[in-house]
Amino acid sequence: MGGKGRAFLIVWAVLMTFVAGALVGIEAMRYLGKSNLDAKSATTAPIMVQSEAADAAPEGASWESDWIRYNGEVYDYNEDIKTFLIMGIDKNDETVTEVAEGTDGGQADGLFLLVLNPHDKSIKIIGINRNSMTDVDVYDEYGRYRTTVIAQIATQHGFGNGMEESCEYQVKAVSNMFYQLPIHGYAAINMSAIPIINDQVGGVDVTVLEDLTKWDKSLKKGEQVHLEGMTAFHYVKSRDLNKFGSNDRRLERQRQYLNGFIKAARAAAEENNNAAVELFTAISNKMVTNISIDEIGYLAPEIRDYNFDATDFMMIDGETEKTGEFEEFHVDQDDLYRTIIEVFYEKVENMD
Repeated sequence: MGGKGRAFLIVWAVLMTFVAGALVGIEAMRYLGKSNLDAKSATTAPIMVQSEAADAAPEGASWESDWIRYNGEVYDYNEDIKTFLIMGIDKNDETVTEVAEGTDGGQADGLFLLVLNPHDKSIKIIGINRNSMTDVDVYDEYGRYRTTVIAQIATQHGFGNGMEESCEYQVKAVSNMFYQLPIHGYAAINMSAIPIINDQVGGVDVTVLEDLTKWDKSLKKGEQVHLEGMTAFHYVKSRDLNKFGSNDRRLERQRQYLNGFIKAARAAAEENNNAAVELFTAISNKMVTNISIDEIGYLAPEIRDYNFDATDFMMIDGETEKTGEFEEFHVDQDDLYRTIIEVFYEKVENMD
C-alpha cells in the first residue's frame, strides 16, 4: 500500500483538533459548517448488497431504507458520521500547481478515510491499498469521459488537472469502491511536505524496521533513529520497486511512524498553543482541500474529546498479485463489507 500519505493523515486529524479552537462557541459559523458538510457528499448512505434477506424488522420497528441485515442482526447507517478522504500525492513539487488535462495529475499513493463518529466520540482510520483494483474512470486530454476500466485506485487522481478536479475524481472512485459511501470532504497533500510535517512536531523516534540505507545511510535495520528532514521522507516513502510486496513492508513502517507522530504532535501542541496553526501555514501551498474554516469550526470543539489508538487504524484484507509490470491488490470483498458495517453502522436493538 502507498504509505506516503500516512503523515499527512495524522497532520489533518491534528489540525482539525487544534487549528479552529478559537472558533469554539461561534454557533452561527458552526451551524453553517455542519450544513456545508452535509451538502458536500454526493450520497446519503452506502448502497449495501443485502447479505441476508431483509424480510423482517426488529420487534416494534418498521423497516428503514438504510437498514441492512448481517449475520442475523439488523444495522442502521450512522448518518451523523463525517468521513474525509486524505490523499498523499506522488509529487515532489514545492507547491501544488494546475496541470493540463490528461494523466499528469499525480497518483494518490496514500489513501485514507478519516471517520469521525460523534455517537461514541471515536476516530477511525481506514487505509486503502493504493494498488486496490477497482473501477477507474478514464478521461482524455480535453477532460472528456471516455470509459471505465479496472485499475489501481491510486491512478484515478492522475486524471484531471492535479487540483480540485483530480480530487473529485478520486473521491468518486473511493466512494464507489465503498458501496457509494458518503464522503464529506478531502485533503490532498504533496509528498514533498513530509519533511516539513515531521520537523514541525520536532521529529519522530523509530526503531528502523528494515534496511533502507539505499536511500539514507542512517536507516539501518534495528537502529533507533530520530527522524528529521529527508530522513523522515525516506522512512515513510521509500520502497524497492524491484522487490515483490515492498508495499506491505512499507505499510508496517507507516503504522509505526503513525504512533510516533501522534506522540510528537501532542507534545508539540502542549508546548506551543500555535503549533497546529504554524503547521497548517507551513504546508498550505502543498495542499488542495475543500475543507473550509467554518467546517473546521463545526468539527473542532468535539474532536478534541474524541478517542483514537492503534487499534482504530484499519486495513482492508486482500491479496497482492503481480501478473504484469505492476502489482495488483485484490480486495477481500467480505472483509470490505464487514469493515463498512463495523465502522459506519450501528446495531438496531429491539424496540419493545
